[in-house]
Amino acid sequence: MSSDVVNDGMGGTDDMDGMDDDNGRRRVDVLDELSPVQAGEVLALIGEAAAEDGQPAVSEQGRLQLDGRREGVRHVLLHDATGRLVGYGQLEGSDPVEAPAGELVVHPAYRGCGHGRALGNALMAESGKRLRVWAHGGHPAARHLAQVLGMSLFRELRQMRRPLTGPDGPQTAEAVLPDGVSVRTFRPGEDDAAWLAVNAEAFAHHPEQGSLTQRDLDDRKAQDWFDPEGFFLAERAGEIVGFHWTKVHADEGLGEVYVLGVRPGAQGGGLGKALTTIGLRHLAGRGLPTAMLYVDADNAAAVRVYEGLGFVTHETDLMYRTES
Repeated sequence: MSSDVVNDGMGGTDDMDGMDDDNGRRRVDVLDELSPVQAGEVLALIGEAAAEDGQPAVSEQGRLQLDGRREGVRHVLLHDATGRLVGYGQLEGSDPVEAPAGELVVHPAYRGCGHGRALGNALMAESGKRLRVWAHGGHPAARHLAQVLGMSLFRELRQMRRPLTGPDGPQTAEAVLPDGVSVRTFRPGEDDAAWLAVNAEAFAHHPEQGSLTQRDLDDRKAQDWFDPEGFFLAERAGEIVGFHWTKVHADEGLGEVYVLGVRPGAQGGGLGKALTTIGLRHLAGRGLPTAMLYVDADNAAAVRVYEGLGFVTHETDLMYRTES
């Protein structure tokens, strides 16, 4: 969520549902697929809100899902009385166990008019009142909206950062690999299936990351930021046992520990720490001043590792859910 905003997604109807709200003050449409024009309008809205809020209210995965029809994904468009797009919500309900996840954003110029609550109510209705939503950055207005919708806090995601320059930079750290392990970079097209399998094993407990598909991977490989030279694979006897996929946010001067995973059975030997160091060295070599990553606050072991590598908490994202 961001300001008068909530964040995450799921779907409804074969094509589109439309309804007027508050005697024509706004219109809410629910679609299974956006046209290219609609997707462009939504991206522009997300961008304008991010410029105001300091970060996007809709996640990278949510933005990628604006393109084409996606199984389990629905889009909620909110227009004001003039027909202007003033809010967007997305609902993603492909997880067979967890409640559908939603994200929403209201244009900064149209906040304080009840649009956030209208979007939240639409997501709640589309989800059958089983809903999870993110409050990115934990903004007070977003927390208030979650409370109005009757949702409770249940997950805390920390964004941590550390400098990549100076005497304590990663260039001075040693990456000690376990015996028999070597590291190389990702080969697009050749390593896809093997990496997806290891990713699913490493994140079996993580509903978003562990469920990545070939289409999800292809979406990311098609982005301007994708660089296989920053995607490191650790192998033992020709089998992938761990990986560190980095990402460069050039406009922000940030390098990200995008995805770091170790296969079950290869954990506990220092491979995660070594892969982290290798990735941080790569990002420092790109001339980036700062590294960042996301980690669940209740993952105490990972938090300790990252704190030991010089990371400190920069901000926190909160996820709320309905009690049912």
